[in-house]
Amino acid sequence: MTLSAFASSFLFDPKKPRFRDYLTLLDKDDETLPGLEASLEQIGEYQRRLWANRARAVLLAVHGPDTSGKDSLIRTLATYADPAGFHAWSFSRPQGAETRHDFLWRVTPFLPGFGEMVAFNRSHHEAVIAERVWPIHEPDSYHWQNRYQSIRNFESHLVQEGTTLIKIWLNLSEDEHRERLLKRLDKPRKRWKFDKSDIDGWEKRRQYEVYAEEALAATHTTEAPWFIVPGDRKPQARAVVAAILADQLQQLAPEYPKEDQEILNEYRRLLARNGVK
Repeated sequence: MTLSAFASSFLFDPKKPRFRDYLTLLDKDDETLPGLEASLEQIGEYQRRLWANRARAVLLAVHGPDTSGKDSLIRTLATYADPAGFHAWSFSRPQGAETRHDFLWRVTPFLPGFGEMVAFNRSHHEAVIAERVWPIHEPDSYHWQNRYQSIRNFESHLVQEGTTLIKIWLNLSEDEHRERLLKRLDKPRKRWKFDKSDIDGWEKRRQYEVYAEEALAATHTTEAPWFIVPGDRKPQARAVVAAILADQLQQLAPEYPKEDQEILNEYRRLLARNGVK
């Protein structure tokens, strides 16, 4: 994966394994931050070129604590996307058939085909983060190092076969996290999202964070890197991720496929015979 200087500035650094080592907020007057609207327009244009070429695929995996803005980020990124080639999927706690298969089984059917851009709201990485806090099997049946290796192998396979992975962690400060949870309680349009699991999630947030830090360190690779994006201001987070995504799409699909002039000429003749000028 070739990265711009801007995108590289948000890369996870193995020498800084703790989320507290990364920004949760950017300077409001940061002139290096690309404009959101311009990036969204680029995403729309280059995503259509990706769809037209059908040579590569893009998987965007968005992670972060509850209330970090994963849903709204994905909605924003899809503003100008062609729905024929863009899909979004959300993965919550495994249940039913998902618990009776290997942990990668449930995401596999939703991976992007060539030409497609797919966004995951949470992904297979939750199997080494949330599942460590809230196990779905007997705790002693898990082998976390094996799962890390499986994820690295899985993602390496996807990249080698033509899928570009962009993995995002929305880095939220504790104060902002608390404030957003309180807003869920105070606003009717957000209150429906709140349930008892949020209480447990808040009480175990530090444990979740430790496992997330370990998971990112274990699954960050050159070909499938993690980006740590400041999440305390949603507009800034959206602008950062949009710029990273636009940059990758532009590299993957810089042009539309070359047209077949003979076919175009024949089609023009056909339309002309039917009275179309």
